[in-house]
Amino acid sequence: MSINELIGQTATLTVARKAAFGYFLTDGNDDVLLHFNQAKQELEEGDEVEVFLFVDSEGRVSASTNIPEIAVGRYGWVKVTDTNPRIGVFLNIGLPKDILLGIDDLPVHKSVWPKIGDLVYITLKLSSNNLLYAKLATDPIIESISVKATRQHFNKNVQGHIYRTAKVGSWIYTIEGFKGFIHESQRGQEPRLGEKVEGRIIDVKEDGTVNVSLLARKAESQDIDSERIYEYLLSRNGAMPYSDKSMPEDIQERFNLSKGAFKRALGKLMKEGKAYQEGSWTYVKKD
Repeated sequence: MSINELIGQTATLTVARKAAFGYFLTDGNDDVLLHFNQAKQELEEGDEVEVFLFVDSEGRVSASTNIPEIAVGRYGWVKVTDTNPRIGVFLNIGLPKDILLGIDDLPVHKSVWPKIGDLVYITLKLSSNNLLYAKLATDPIIESISVKATRQHFNKNVQGHIYRTAKVGSWIYTIEGFKGFIHESQRGQEPRLGEKVEGRIIDVKEDGTVNVSLLARKAESQDIDSERIYEYLLSRNGAMPYSDKSMPEDIQERFNLSKGAFKRALGKLMKEGKAYQEGSWTYVKKD
């Protein structure tokens, strides 16, 4: 196998000679440069060394003793280092040159592209001109590294990273190793590809995959809703023309809540002695 055929992979090569700027390594047929700044230790002629082969910024095949976690055919979690809306996002795999995850492999809507610091699960692919690019893991790849959840995990909180996103929902790989799906109705807003999210397991499927919700639990949601209603009351000097008798569409327009959620939140405020109703109005209860 030639040096060019090993780009994006590791190889054990022999030091052929030392130059002013690095070492020339050989497989017996072809030579490749290991620059001094890509060598972890000093080498001598005849030494064998394991290196990762890549194409540098000038289009030359080069070597590095910094072996990335990923390679062609080998997957790993990689951090996003930069974004360019015209071409895609860049990833740091431990080489002098960041790897591009191209626009064609990213979601159509740029609002859910990964941001700097997000993690994506990728492998490397080699273009026709021997350049390395990132390739996202597919569902079968994620399935191959996942573990099965059990009914004991139902209603448990989980954290994980989004590995695929679409209008109908988002797919998550959790810290525990569960493969999960977040239906569009179970997310406040669509999370980014690569974003770390926290939610809870709302269903465990027979195949061990899970359904996850990113929405607050009912009690937490009620706290948030009641606080928002109370702040609105205060902004209107303690009175608002809304009550549990208000029309659902009016409540939805003003608070973006269903009437049921509004009544629960309002009931909480009244139970805590913070508000009371008279007719179709609600008032802040003074001490």
